[in-house]
Amino acid sequence: MAVLHRINKDLTASGEFVATQGLADPRDAKVVRGEKNGAPVTDGIFPESKEFLLGYWIVDVASSQRADAIAGRISAAPGPGGKPTNMPIEVRQFANHESKSD
Repeated sequence: MAVLHRINKDLTASGEFVATQGLADPRDAKVVRGEKNGAPVTDGIFPESKEFLLGYWIVDVASSQRADAIAGRISAAPGPGGKPTNMPIEVRQFANHESKSD
């Protein structure tokens, strides 16, 4: 966690940090769709899922290359035993958002 806190401090210092948040365990997740008889339809819980969203970072960067570099740094953070986790990081823009370099 110390590495991730350092990344947040670096992004704050560079003016690129917007927000980050860890998310609850997937066992607490459910899928909600539309409505049936006036109530939302829910499915869940899905603990057997191999992939899940652990959390997110929102950054305001000048290019997609910079976003990729930040994601790579987060992915390389050490896990158990100090080895890099190499956890896959999905990089997305906000919908209808143009990068600063466009």
